[in-house]
Amino acid sequence: MQARISVITLGVRDLEASLHFYREGLGLHCEGIIGQEFEYGAVAFIELQSGLKLALWLQSSIQQDTGLELTPMCATQMTLGQNVYSPLEVDQVMAQAAHAGAKIIKPAQATFYGGYAGYFQDPDGHVWEIVFNPSWEMD
Repeated sequence: MQARISVITLGVRDLEASLHFYREGLGLHCEGIIGQEFEYGAVAFIELQSGLKLALWLQSSIQQDTGLELTPMCATQMTLGQNVYSPLEVDQVMAQAAHAGAKIIKPAQATFYGGYAGYFQDPDGHVWEIVFNPSWEMD
């Protein structure tokens, strides 16, 4: 397999509330909810970067599509990370997320590897790490 991640799908409880958080709160671009004419089809695609989208899809739709049992969210199962250009930008993104309604679970602070990072949870409990890593080159 050649790894080419093109979509990261987050299971959400309330599609409209989640879309509002990401689009209005964090300022990410999205055309809106599509597929509402199909049972279990409503989804919102957010452009993260060229060739990578974030999909917001109801947990019940994922359950229907996969056949898996609906289970409670587990915040420590996975995190999403966004590397930024400076500690100041970490603070700015964390403040924007908090203003949008995110729960700050670890305020931004110096890391053991010489960077600077913090964590927040979106309205559904998905964990995001906002990080400045001085040893990573950014495009």
